[in-house]
Amino acid sequence: MQEYDKLKVLIDEIEMDINKAQGGNKAAGTRVRKQMQEIKRASQDVRSKILEIRSSQP
Repeated sequence: MQEYDKLKVLIDEIEMDINKAQGGNKAAGTRVRKQMQEIKRASQDVRSKILEIRSSQP
């Protein structure tokens, strides 16, 4: 499922910035918040796709 693969990639990409943000890097914290919004959207896409699959099955 493409939507799930996209979600995994987004989560992998955010790891380095999370570590920097924990170290006090404010710019990294801003990037993390932006990336979390993208993860939220991607999660919703996965949820919608699962519902679509479920409703198409008899």
